[in-house]
Amino acid sequence: MFTGLIETRGRLARALPRGPDTTLVIETSAELVRELTLGESVAVDGACLTVTRWGGTTFEVDASSETLRRTTLGERRAGDALHLERALKLGDRLGGHIVAGHVDATGTIARIEPLGAARQVTISAPPEVARYLVPKGSIAIDGVSLTVNGVSEDAFDVVLIPHTQSVVHLHTKPVGARVNLEADVIGKYVERLLAPRLGHTPAGATEGHSGGISLDMLAKHGFVRGVGG
Repeated sequence: MFTGLIETRGRLARALPRGPDTTLVIETSAELVRELTLGESVAVDGACLTVTRWGGTTFEVDASSETLRRTTLGERRAGDALHLERALKLGDRLGGHIVAGHVDATGTIARIEPLGAARQVTISAPPEVARYLVPKGSIAIDGVSLTVNGVSEDAFDVVLIPHTQSVVHLHTKPVGARVNLEADVIGKYVERLLAPRLGHTPAGATEGHSGGISLDMLAKHGFVRGVGG
């Protein structure tokens, strides 16, 4: 679990294909690398990955074919900047929002506009993310916890204040660049719990299975007798 408050930035040193998967060698500060442990989780541009090797100023993580398909990590090249955040520790302040590190989909930067010293970034979002967006809600973009400023049918915008710009590099990406998006996990759970009453299938669930508990489902699996039986 993460907060979406970027701890530091690193850069991709090398990408080493391993069959359908890829090992990412990431360069960052020696101080951070010294504190890593085997199997530790690190969010890399918002994707939760496991540390497999580390030393000096680099560490390695393995990105599966599913991760490469769902995120932008498969298109990263040597020298590209990356947002890094280690997992939240019990007792830490939750300054951002609850971020699982499980990227839902990618979006595309549609527009970047100055807003005083800030930058307003508009991002197009696919339906599997857009359905969870609400004004003043939370969204993780390349692992960065941000407040949704405005929402349209297939896009949303966020504002990057000067401090945020000094910590992250979202505002340096060009229009048309893809970014990793993770919707607020609370909205996903609420939708799944309400799905039986709303009569629709939650995102990620198969048709015909809402993921909720109903009398029909309990009867089918022998936990109760059918209604009227």
